[in-house]
Amino acid sequence: MLKCAAALRALALPLAALMAVASSGPAQAKPDPQAPREFVALSEVDPTILQEIRYITPHNFTGDPVDGYRRAMCILTRPAAKALHQAQTRLLKRGYTLKVYDCYRPQRAVDQFVTWAKDLDDQRMKGEFYPHVDKTRLFEDGYIAEKSGHSRGSTMDLTIVKLPAKPTRPYEPGEELTPCYAPRQERFPDNSVDMGTGYDCFDTLAHTMDPRITGVRRANRMLLKNTMEKLGFVNLAEEWWHYTYQPEPFPDTYFDFPVARRSLTGH
Repeated sequence: MLKCAAALRALALPLAALMAVASSGPAQAKPDPQAPREFVALSEVDPTILQEIRYITPHNFTGDPVDGYRRAMCILTRPAAKALHQAQTRLLKRGYTLKVYDCYRPQRAVDQFVTWAKDLDDQRMKGEFYPHVDKTRLFEDGYIAEKSGHSRGSTMDLTIVKLPAKPTRPYEPGEELTPCYAPRQERFPDNSVDMGTGYDCFDTLAHTMDPRITGVRRANRMLLKNTMEKLGFVNLAEEWWHYTYQPEPFPDTYFDFPVARRSLTGH
């Protein structure tokens, strides 16, 4: 009897541990972070600005939809969105509208860009987005970085569209690619005015003030640049489409909440 009692006591501890684990249930997924109250959906500030969020589609330099983009929407800090509304008001009077390609970008999306850049075997989209750039140089040449100002919430990629805006056909994965710096009639169609290159073109021709961009194309870039800079936006010299509102509400914080309506719930 003593031996049986001892055996039962020996089984009691592991059995209790198993019961505790069972009662706790399956592990719960960690909830996504929420956006601070200073963030808004651009459509709520200005519904007239066109939105063509590229990274939720495979038509980008990675060739895949990007992690963290769950809805085709532009999210920005409120001051940036309000200033963009002012820019839109000025352009509408001249028969144009703004169109955003990207706004707030989660850190997880930037992480995916870094992983992609290190995978030298994946060059599916080279023919359009970086024909002249060796993928081994994407970090050194500054096209890819481990942090992006977009993740701070006051940076956007955008262009100008002549009104009335014509629709842009969807990209078909696997279709023949044309260099982003090709003449407008040859590269992937975009309803924007001719800026000299397509969006996200990894090429020096995309530098805002590149002297090879002349005539109407230069005038289009300057229309965007002058309109934005008068309202507190600063252009990234290497990308004609890239602007940051100053002063930034979060100059040192890189957020990772998803691009989704629910990220703004509770505001």
